[in-house]
Amino acid sequence: MFKILGVDHIGVAVGSLNEASNFWTTALGLECTGDEVVAEQKVKTSFNPTGNGSEIELLEATAPDSPIAKYIEKNGGRGGIQHIALRVDNIEAAIADLQAKGVRMIDTKPRYGAGGASIAFVHPKSAYGVLVELCQHK
Repeated sequence: MFKILGVDHIGVAVGSLNEASNFWTTALGLECTGDEVVAEQKVKTSFNPTGNGSEIELLEATAPDSPIAKYIEKNGGRGGIQHIALRVDNIEAAIADLQAKGVRMIDTKPRYGAGGASIAFVHPKSAYGVLVELCQHK
């Protein structure tokens, strides 16, 4: 068994971190905690804490075959909400439990995510079209 601890973050696909950050930091007043490249996922990311333990994650593609580049292309060149991340207490237990319940997973074992989190994605076909990320922080 596993427990969902809350919404960790909402991932937003953007064409440019610099341009998108202006809205989130200047217009909304959120602080950006810095950029990070996650080479394995072919993205550059930045997090903007919302003050309640959740964050807005901005995601920019670093390669044409990045999932973010594909998302933006699929959406007519526009970005948008790419995924919702749920914080779990035990990611290995979450993956095993979901698979036992017949949930289709993209990741059958945890992998490295931004900020050093362990992550795994639930396939959108099992979540009614929503890409759900499970994450566990060290």
